[in-house]
Amino acid sequence: MANTEQSPRDRLEAADRALAADPRDPRALIAKGDALSDLGDGRAAASFYNSALRAAGDGKGLEPGVIADLRRAQAALQAQARRFERHLAERLAGAGFNATTSSDRFALSLDLMAGRKRMYQQEPRFYLFPGLPQVQFQPRETLPWLAAVEAAAGDIRAELNALLAEPDLFRPYVEPRADRPNRDGMGMASNADWSALFLWKDGEEQPAIARRCPCTMEALAEVPLCRVPGRTPSILFSKLTAGARIPPHHGLINTRLICHLPLIVPPGSRFRVGNDARAWKEGQAWAFDDTIEHEAANDSSEERTILIFDVWKPELTEEERALVSAMFQAIDGYGAGGAAWGV
Repeated sequence: MANTEQSPRDRLEAADRALAADPRDPRALIAKGDALSDLGDGRAAASFYNSALRAAGDGKGLEPGVIADLRRAQAALQAQARRFERHLAERLAGAGFNATTSSDRFALSLDLMAGRKRMYQQEPRFYLFPGLPQVQFQPRETLPWLAAVEAAAGDIRAELNALLAEPDLFRPYVEPRADRPNRDGMGMASNADWSALFLWKDGEEQPAIARRCPCTMEALAEVPLCRVPGRTPSILFSKLTAGARIPPHHGLINTRLICHLPLIVPPGSRFRVGNDARAWKEGQAWAFDDTIEHEAANDSSEERTILIFDVWKPELTEEERALVSAMFQAIDGYGAGGAAWGV
């Protein structure tokens, strides 16, 4: 605890002497934070409290008195953070900021600064195209074709219902490959809880199913599907059984967006990309970057089924799209057996 018999200035000098001998001494760091706080400099005090907590690590081997001081410092940090957030909110409100209607990116920056959210980055497992925006869900205004796909949701669902009457058509979304090592750290391989029925798979039409879905294919005719022969696009109906979960994971390449058109979505089925968690709503589509950590859950008592397809990111030029496609064709032309993937 701080020695209140000394003035804050005297305690500050004493703390500085102790820190000159050991810059990582948690008690000296807290003492300096206490002195600065008493001098009215809460922000500087918080930096020393933070340093004390980092220096203490897991606290093993520290004396009980030091542990008590660390807990007090942590409480002081939390109180300082609340005061700072209130101050910032008042000033920004005066500048016209509204968390509901103002810039989403600026609102996220405040959440990141305050520690309310963490920064999720693109982490493709295979290929990174540099310079693309770090965006979790793609803004609708950048996808002018999305509304037309939504308008066809009723017809697409009718085609889906006919296919659902033949449940054996659906196969586990993740199936082993004989020509590659099959690692399954998430328990999804051959798991029928997450199943799929493909109209296009790995860049090739599946004619037996596609011809049964003319409305679906017509709705996607003007969509900028990500076309890489032997790899993309994939167009599929994805089914998640009641109570099933798809664990957090990352996609392979950051040059495309994955699109969902919800068709059968009981309450309790939800999806998260990075910090943004949403509930599917029938007929309301979205597109997201699957190289940012994402997961899905169906906590309802019914099956959830959506249409999934992949498109080029709108920030890529036509030249860049052609070059990415040519690059993967060159990769697949090097020896036998391409590294195909789905969505």
